[in-house]
Amino acid sequence: MTVDAAGRGVLSVARPTVPTVDLAAWLKDSKPQVQEILNERGAVLFRGFPIREPADFQAVVKVWSPALLSYTYGSTPRSKSAVEGVYTSTEYPADQTIPQHNEMAYARVWPRYLWFYCETAAPVGGATPLADNRRVGERLDPALFASFAARGVRYVRNYGSGLDLSWQQAFETEDPKEVEELCRDQEIDFDWQETGRLRTSQRCPAVVEHPATGTDLWFNQAHLFHTSALSAEVRASLLELGPGQLPRQAYYGDGEPIEDAALDEVRAAFEAETVRQPWERGDVLLIDNMLVSHGRDPYEGPRRVLVAMTDEHDGRTGATR
Repeated sequence: MTVDAAGRGVLSVARPTVPTVDLAAWLKDSKPQVQEILNERGAVLFRGFPIREPADFQAVVKVWSPALLSYTYGSTPRSKSAVEGVYTSTEYPADQTIPQHNEMAYARVWPRYLWFYCETAAPVGGATPLADNRRVGERLDPALFASFAARGVRYVRNYGSGLDLSWQQAFETEDPKEVEELCRDQEIDFDWQETGRLRTSQRCPAVVEHPATGTDLWFNQAHLFHTSALSAEVRASLLELGPGQLPRQAYYGDGEPIEDAALDEVRAAFEAETVRQPWERGDVLLIDNMLVSHGRDPYEGPRRVLVAMTDEHDGRTGATR
């Protein structure tokens, strides 16, 4: 096994010295080494191993953490695969870019680690770009960073408009009582409308402390939830509906509007720090979801990248379980 961890980049690449190396067996013996690299770099790409199908991928992930997490309270469309705990990556049209983000940073509980498996690499485009949240934060105006850190972000979602996920999709249930139970557990304000639609609101941190390094990290999805992320035409159409009809919106934690210019600066910081490595079939990518953001480039042709999430981190207590 060789691991390239030189330089200051986000990504380290681990390759087998012979092609028959069992990645799951190697990872079982080498988890402390991989964890050390993750704390420093944020992401490790395992390339050249005999990972041929989703079940092989699941076996690798379970060595790291036996409990794969569900995508309950998700914000983008994806499907469960035939393998438990393994999902498709976000199912947006191939011509769309998915901006940099940290998985479920709009919640108070999120996965500490993300795992990606490239079952089919697109012939053109389709990379999963990465950015180091430490350096993103360093690029932001200190006053902006401090303001978000103090105020947090409030995420408001209106389900059932036909413009975004339904509450059944987002909460992975048909039972309103299960929705209410999760909302109470995670301190999400909720309100059922007369039409059966659901509105939720939750104040979450904008900056979090990394449990291993102690670094304060930019960690939120304000720039995705905010209407400034939309094209001018789409944004104008949605704003005509009124705030109660917007599928999603982000405010400061105190409920005040977030300035477009502030989020333009955030997007520019992500863009400046984004790096990309084209996928190859069989690749397995492990990301520290708090240190590193990810996205998706547009692509042409077939592409299938699967995702698993592990190690639930509770931002209220700072504990990973």
